[in-house]
Amino acid sequence: MFYDAVENVHGLRHDPFKALVSPRPIGWVSTLSRAGVANLAPYSFFAAVSEKPAYVIFSASGSKDTRRNVEDTGEFVCSIASYDLREQMNKTSARLPADCSEFEHAGLERAPSRMVAPPRVAASPAALECRYWKTIELPVASAQAKPHAVIFGLVVGIYIDDRVIEDGMVLTDRIRPLARLGYRDYAFVSAETMFSLPPPRD
Repeated sequence: MFYDAVENVHGLRHDPFKALVSPRPIGWVSTLSRAGVANLAPYSFFAAVSEKPAYVIFSASGSKDTRRNVEDTGEFVCSIASYDLREQMNKTSARLPADCSEFEHAGLERAPSRMVAPPRVAASPAALECRYWKTIELPVASAQAKPHAVIFGLVVGIYIDDRVIEDGMVLTDRIRPLARLGYRDYAFVSAETMFSLPPPRD
């Protein structure tokens, strides 16, 4: 099949785009509001986009507490969502009033960050402390479409649980990071699904 992705007339029961661009890592973004309320929300449009210096991005649709907090305070933290924390991660996607914290709603303990004010998820095996750089508004396809924006953050500090480090390397299969697929589907990385490839010599 083929369809016009701008008009989005595909004839399927659900939009297939996110099922095709998968797996996508989940940015579990924590922020603080100006009033000091800790917000936590998962974003599946999340990626690392550079190293030395390291930058990450996440995409927010509409008017979200996370985006407002990042732009107001200039800081955020991306905790790694692991398989063991899948239920709590899902709970933090609930739409709560701005004065309610998803940490409490999901029964998650906070841990202080070192270089930014927002806390990280204490049970997460790793977290990226970020300083806000800029927001890029994306063009909308129609006046009725929900606006999207990409938020960039410079990674200024990284927390890693010592239990996932061995011989100077992070063992991803010990983290078991979650990834978002299409529809309501998720996946996670395990030792059984990992493999190595040597770089080509030519």
